[in-house]
Amino acid sequence: MTSEIRDITLAPSGEHKIDWVKKNCPLLRSLEEEFSRTRPFAGIRIALSIHLEAKTAYLCKVLAAGGADMYVTGSNPLSTQDDVAAALVAAGLTVYAWYDSTPEEYEHHIGQVLSHDCNIIIDDGGDLVNALHTKYPEKIKHVIGGCEETTTGIIRLIAMANKGELQFPMVLVNNADCKHLFDNRYGTGQSVFDGINRTTNLIVAGKYVVVAGYGWCGKGVAMRAKGLGAKVIVTEIDPIKAIEAVMDGFEVMPMNEAARIGDFFITVTGCNHVIDEEDFKVMKNGAILCNAGHFDVEIDMKRLREIALDTIDQRKNIVGYKISEGQWIYVLAEGRLVNLAAGDGHPAEIMDMSFAIQALSAKYLVEHKDSLKEKLINVPREVDLEVARRKLSFLGIKIDMLTDEQVAYLNSSAV
Repeated sequence: MTSEIRDITLAPSGEHKIDWVKKNCPLLRSLEEEFSRTRPFAGIRIALSIHLEAKTAYLCKVLAAGGADMYVTGSNPLSTQDDVAAALVAAGLTVYAWYDSTPEEYEHHIGQVLSHDCNIIIDDGGDLVNALHTKYPEKIKHVIGGCEETTTGIIRLIAMANKGELQFPMVLVNNADCKHLFDNRYGTGQSVFDGINRTTNLIVAGKYVVVAGYGWCGKGVAMRAKGLGAKVIVTEIDPIKAIEAVMDGFEVMPMNEAARIGDFFITVTGCNHVIDEEDFKVMKNGAILCNAGHFDVEIDMKRLREIALDTIDQRKNIVGYKISEGQWIYVLAEGRLVNLAAGDGHPAEIMDMSFAIQALSAKYLVEHKDSLKEKLINVPREVDLEVARRKLSFLGIKIDMLTDEQVAYLNSSAV
């Protein structure tokens, strides 16, 4: 089937990027070698929608090495890298994606991927699963199950399951310890500021950074901001997370109060209208806003465009909005994911763990396809532990093991 990409001649550049990732992803390399021997996905068609850059591309190649027929698209119009897409096509995979696609093109590419009657769905944010249920329900009969990468996608899946709408099992990859404890915290923390710093060329030290949301991603962003010398303010709706932020040394206050103080604003909630019109109106001249959640709704971009008296393309990936005379605020990457739309996403070593969980979860679905009863499935603990053990081994780190006596003690009621 013919792919739909920008330019196949860009493939050599993408191949170099993928090769660099491969050199820094020992977990995925070990799985690629194993899958090449065991072929766990022979005869299986996999639909994948994840931010289409080099790390995702290597995951696709690992799954293909296991025998899968891969049908690939991006999960964000601004995060696809055209040279990486070309490299996958040159390697024999089918890709429908290009950078800066229109909403219509983005939906068309999702439809093209799903046209192949795929058996496994690997999703990032839930767009594939949502499209299957709402636009292509006749394709569901071919699906064994799927894997969801993000918090936002899991929120959507839980809502569907609670309404009785989810028609096939989904593994909640983001809930695995080897995913959210590292990818969400350390990966998001570093990649967000990679995107901010390369885009703005401004200093963070000494400025107020407002972090909206103190989940694992928010914790990582706040920690990195503090490490860069910022004064960090956290906004939250969860009282327990708010106390945690206080005890981690951060100020906590409502967004409308923080809006008057902040220099940088970073949303990491998975919700909509986290920063809205009332906040825009009280911000400092020169305030910089960006989003590290999934969709471009955390900053109310629709309303911001409506109330702006003027706009300016200040710099690549920076648009200025004039709110009043003498008050401009600036939004990075159109309010989309700043770490991917304005950067290269999470570090390779971090995604090595997350994508190892993805690959092994897909393998679990194939191996257990006849016995899956629940619609929402947690990553099996043995998969989590296996990924952690392999990662430690590649890092050259050894840990203690329980003796038989200690196992007996821990399993005894006697003290």
